[in-house]
Parts: sequence; structure tokens; C-alpha cells
Amino acid sequence: MSAPFALDPRLAADCFVVGELGLSRVLLMDDLRFPWLILVPRIAGLRELVELPREQQHELLDEINRLAHVLHAITRPDKMNIATLGNVVAQLHVHVIARHVGDAAWPRPVWGVGERLRYTEDERDRVLGLLRAGLALPAAE
Repeated sequence: MSAPFALDPRLAADCFVVGELGLSRVLLMDDLRFPWLILVPRIAGLRELVELPREQQHELLDEINRLAHVLHAITRPDKMNIATLGNVVAQLHVHVIARHVGDAAWPRPVWGVGERLRYTEDERDRVLGLLRAGLALPAAE
């Protein structure tokens, strides 16, 4: 029997759970400077996109598109950044980041730029509500 899925502790510490899609857990990065979502397929030990069977690769791409459309509708970005890196957190995860000209890192990547600005409780709840509504996910329990 394979090990159960467990979210990497660094992702768990840096993000809020938005909800669950068919394949992936949706996370919101706790950095108010950037509208930043992360998809993590709920498969134990998964490190690379190419390790997924073709059907699950397609499902993940559908989930990426779904997140990007919702994030675009909410934030109206100038550019949508979508990436898998994994150099620090090896667990497969996909970043979906809405970028705006003049944001704290523009035009550079968001990683390692300045100090993160954590969400207030009210702002976090507002953004999570918008995301859950856009993704047709249930409200938090």
C-alpha cells in the first residue's frame, strides 16, 4: 500500500488552503503583494509532471486553466505566470501568479523579492471567499 498524500510542510506553513479540486489541493500563498495560487496534486511522492499518467496530466492542465481564469477574472492582471520549479520544495506544485506592471517584483520573478506582506485576517477571508466562489468550492468549515 502506498503512503498517503501529505502536503510539504513548507507549503503548509506559507499558504492557506482554498479547497480541493478533482486532482489537486488549491493553496493561496500568504503574500498580499502578489495574487498567487498553488496547485498540488494529491499524489504521495510525486515530484515531476512527467511522472503523472497522461490522463492526470490533462486533468492538471484543466485545473491550471480553471485557476488562471478565476484569478484573471478577480485581479485583471497584465500577465499570468504559470510555473513548476521544485528546486526548494520538491513536491510537484504549480504556481499560478497574477502579475501587474509595477508590482513589487515587476518584471522579475516573484521569488526572493523583498519581504512578504502577510494577509490580514479580514483580507485573507475576503480573498478566500472570492476564490472559492469563482472555483465553485464550498466555504471553509
